[in-house]
Formats: sequence, structure tokens, C-alpha cells
Amino acid sequence: MGENLCFLAGKKAISLIREQGLSPEMVRVIAGAAGGPRWLVLDGLDRAIFFSWLKDSNKPLFLIGSSIGSWRFAAVAQANPEEAYNRFEDAYIHQRYPSMPSAEDITVEVNKVLDAYLTDKGGRSILNHPYMRLNILTTQCRWPATSDNIIALCLVIAGGHLCNTVNRGSLEAFFNRVLFYDPRDIPPFFHMDGFQTHRAPITEENIKSAILASGAVPFLMTGIKDIPGGPSGIYRDGGLIDYHLDIPFINDHEGIVLFPHFMDRIIPGWFDKRLPWRRPDGSNMDRVVVVRPSREFINRLPHRKIPDKNDFRFSDKKRIVYWKKVAKESCHLGDEFLEIIQTGKIKEKVRPLPYC
Repeated sequence: MGENLCFLAGKKAISLIREQGLSPEMVRVIAGAAGGPRWLVLDGLDRAIFFSWLKDSNKPLFLIGSSIGSWRFAAVAQANPEEAYNRFEDAYIHQRYPSMPSAEDITVEVNKVLDAYLTDKGGRSILNHPYMRLNILTTQCRWPATSDNIIALCLVIAGGHLCNTVNRGSLEAFFNRVLFYDPRDIPPFFHMDGFQTHRAPITEENIKSAILASGAVPFLMTGIKDIPGGPSGIYRDGGLIDYHLDIPFINDHEGIVLFPHFMDRIIPGWFDKRLPWRRPDGSNMDRVVVVRPSREFINRLPHRKIPDKNDFRFSDKKRIVYWKKVAKESCHLGDEFLEIIQTGKIKEKVRPLPYC
């Protein structure tokens, strides 16, 4: 044990952990990054955290995700989380597309994945969960990002890359952030700054649309129009602004943010992927604990990598076998997480986040 996981923490978090260890009572927020199929390497970690370690929680636990992060959390926040998560995983792995799918083709198939695990009853159970509080990040578009026209979107993406290279905040010329939140408890990140942010309560009427919009990748999917309860307009992937969630998670400075992650880098926004100098704000990371697979673990996976969207170049059969293998191997991450936490070894294993 001890070679599959890395634990990295901000200044305050590492101080608390080295003194007290890490207990469920300390965790106030759990973050989920965008990243498409990469989430499959976190399958076993999610199961250990949500179905074992946190199952007896009795106070509000705020889940905040963009794109696939919000999709994962919509499964674990249901009344029967393991069953919902199993349906989600199975439907996600078995996506199938024609050789040259259109944005409409992909949107239809992605809707099928969502429908497989989020029924009307599932949406209702999320809003009645005793302690899980789901929060979903989406992006509302300004013109011309409202159009699904290829030329218009190309201009937006090119303009976004150029403006973002100079100043991340300049993305407001194209996009606004919209936070859909569980209205039973105001989340500690409710007043997040950095971008113009609209806030809308999650309801049974809008939960599916908000989750779908959170993962609506430009070009690959059509925009989602006029989500009930939110500002009118076209919505796209929340990761455009909040790719790996560089936000002030805990404004009142209480508790820990647990961040199960699949990479060795936290990338603030989608446009920052090719900007190695763009790092998260250290103050936002002060109470964050990142748990991620080690390079040694990844090297033992098929193809020596975690899944990504380029895997659709494989045949469906080869891709499905590969993705299932990664999900199965990730059980080792969950087992190791529980062992390190329960024995207190995390006090010695945790290392400083490089951004703090």
C-alpha cells in the first residue's frame, strides 16, 4: 500500500492534517473537475469516499462540480447512490457514435446517459438528500457564443484563447458563470468572485437541464437554451470558466475541501490548458486537499494513461474494454484511500500543494 495515491494540501489544510489527520467531520466541500472520460480513473476513489467513508455524515456537505464533476455528483447525491452511480458508469462507458457524429448526434447520446441514471425520482431525491447539497457550474454565453454555427464558434474560441492569454478575466466578453445551487443551505462559495456570476436555485424542473448544460462542450454538443429559473440564453460547458475550479471554496475559513482529481495540475479554465504559467490563486487552495493517482499507478494502466476523449478513435469494443479495465483498477485507489485515512498515515504522506 501507499504507492497508488498522492495527497497534496494547501497551507491550512496540511497544518490541520498533520495535527489531526483527516476525518469525515472535517470535510465541508467536495470539488469535481471537468475532464470528460478522465473521471473513470476516480471510480474506485468515489466509491470509497461516498459509499463508505462519508456514508454516516449528518451535516450539510457541499458538492461543487463543472461538466463531468457535476455528473458524478448527481449520482452520489441520490437516495440510492451506489445504484445510481452504477447506472451512470455503465451508460457512460457504453456510449456509441457514428464515425462522423454531428453535435446533434452527440447531444442525443449524452442525453441518453443522463436519462439512464437521473430520472424524475432521482432529481427529487437529490433535493431531499439528508446531507448532500449539489451545486452545478455552467456557462451562459454572450453573442456570438450563443450560436452553434461552426464559423461563429471558431471565432469565439479563437477570440477566447487570445483574450485569455492576456487576462483570464477578459473571458467575460464571451461568457458569464451561472451557479445552480441547492437552496436548502447557502454554500460557502456562494459569493465566488472573478467573473460575473448569476445564481439560481436547483429545482426538479431545471436539474436535468443544468447538469446537461454543465457538460455541453462547444462544437461537440449543441448549446442548451433557457434553463428554467436561470437567466435566459444559451448555456455551455461550465468548464469553459471553471475547468478545475479555482474558486474561493470556503469564504468563512471553516473546514476542508476534498478534491479527488485525475491530474498533477489544477487548470483554472478550459482556455488555460496550454498555458503552463496559469495557476490557481493560492488563497483559494489554502484549505484544499487534492487526492490523485500517482504516476506509478497510471503507468500500470492499459496504454499507460488515463482515459480521455481521444479514446473514441478506438473501436467501441476496444474502448469499452479499456475503460472498464481502468474503472476496475481504480478500486485500488479507493482501498488505499481508506487505509491511509483510517490508520493516520496521511499525516506523513500529505505534501504541500505547489500553488500555496
